[in-house]
Amino acid sequence: MKCRHCAAELTVPLVDLGSAPPSNAYITEERLHRSEKWFPLRVLVCDSCWLAQTEDFAGREELFVPDYAYFSSFSTTWLKHTERYVTAMIDRFNLNAHSLVVEVGSNDGYLLQYFKGRGIPCLGIEPTASTATAARERGIAIIEDFFGVNLASAQAAEGKQADLIAANNVLAHVPDINDFVTGFAVLLKPQGVATFEFPHLLRLMANNQFDTIYHEHFSYLSLTAVSRILASNGLTVFDAEEHPTHGGSLRVFAQRSDTGQAPYSARVRELLQHEKKVGMLTAAYYSGFQATTNKVKNDFLSFLLDAKRQGKTIAAYGAAAKGNTLINYAGVRPDLISFVVDRNPQKQGKYMPGSRIPIVDEALLQVTKPDFIVILPWNLEEEVTQQLAYVDSWGGQFVTVIPCLKVT
Repeated sequence: MKCRHCAAELTVPLVDLGSAPPSNAYITEERLHRSEKWFPLRVLVCDSCWLAQTEDFAGREELFVPDYAYFSSFSTTWLKHTERYVTAMIDRFNLNAHSLVVEVGSNDGYLLQYFKGRGIPCLGIEPTASTATAARERGIAIIEDFFGVNLASAQAAEGKQADLIAANNVLAHVPDINDFVTGFAVLLKPQGVATFEFPHLLRLMANNQFDTIYHEHFSYLSLTAVSRILASNGLTVFDAEEHPTHGGSLRVFAQRSDTGQAPYSARVRELLQHEKKVGMLTAAYYSGFQATTNKVKNDFLSFLLDAKRQGKTIAAYGAAAKGNTLINYAGVRPDLISFVVDRNPQKQGKYMPGSRIPIVDEALLQVTKPDFIVILPWNLEEEVTQQLAYVDSWGGQFVTVIPCLKVT
C-alpha cells in the first residue's frame, strides 16, 4: 500500500487489530440473522511524511451510509466544547452578520446552531442523510454531499466563499486527504481561516487509545503530518491549540498560502519540536504499540471472565464506535456484556456490529441493576458517572479500560 498523502510505500507497522465490521454499522432486528462484512483493521505509518493510516479495504460510501447512527448532539460535554469554540471564533476573527461560516462534516447541526443563534450566516456540508435531516430541522442549510475540490469550486463560483471553515473530527475520516484539504483552499476567502480539530496521535500513543482506531478513521494525525499535508495543498498552519477532548486533541488554524496574513504562532513551532523530541519522526516510536494494545485487551477480557465466574452481571454504557473496536478486538459477546445503554434513539433497539450486543434505553439499568457498568466512551467518563450516579444505590461500579483497566 502507498501513502494516501505522498504515495511513498508504507513499511512501518503501528498496530494490527485483527478484523471487524465498520464500527458505526449498527445492526437492525431485521438484519440480525444476516452476515456482516468484516474488514482487516491494520494501521501503517509513512516514514516519509509520518501520516499513520489504515489499510484500504472499505470506501467512504460503504462507511458513511444514509442512516449513519452517530449524532454529535447527545454529548453535553461536546456541546459545551463547541459552544466555547463558536464564542472564541466570533471574538478572534470578528465574525458578524456579513460573514459566512461553513462546517464540513456538520453532522446534526451541533455546532452551527450556535453560529445561527448569534445571527451569523452558516452552511453545513454533510454526506449522511440521517444527520443532515436533523440539522435541517434546526433550520440550518445543508449540502448533502462529500466535500472536496469539486464541491468547493462550485460554491466558490457562486460567490459563496467562507470567512471561517470548521472541520471538527472529520480530517481523519477522508480517504482522499489531498483533495479534501485542497477544497478548503478553494472555498476560503483570501483572508479566511480554516480550523481542523482532531485527536492527536501523540496522545493516542501515550494513553493506549487503540480503540479510537476503526475503519471510518482513515488517518491518525500528528501536527507534523497535518502541517505537511496542508502545505502541499495550498494552506499554511499559523496557530495550534491543545484541547482535552477525545483524550487529547489538537485544533489547528490554517490560512491560504497565497493570500493569508495571520502571524505565525510560537505554539506551532513548540508543538512540532515536541513531536520530534519524543521520536514521532522515527520508526522506533511506533514499534511497541502492539504489545501495549494486547495487554489492555487481555486485562479487560480477564476482568470480564473473572466477574462472570463470580456470578456478577455486566452491562456497558455508550454504543460508541471506539467501544466496538475494543469489544470486537477482545472477542466479547452478549454472554460477557449483557447489553449496552445509549441515549441516542437512533441506536436503541439495534445491536452492536460484530458482537451483536443489544443496545437499549437507560431505563433498563434501573430494572436489572448490574454489578458493573463498562463506560465505553472513556473520554466522557465524568459526564457518564454524574449522569448515572444512582447506580451507587445498589452498589454498582464503573469500569473503564483505556488507558488501563480501572474499577471505581
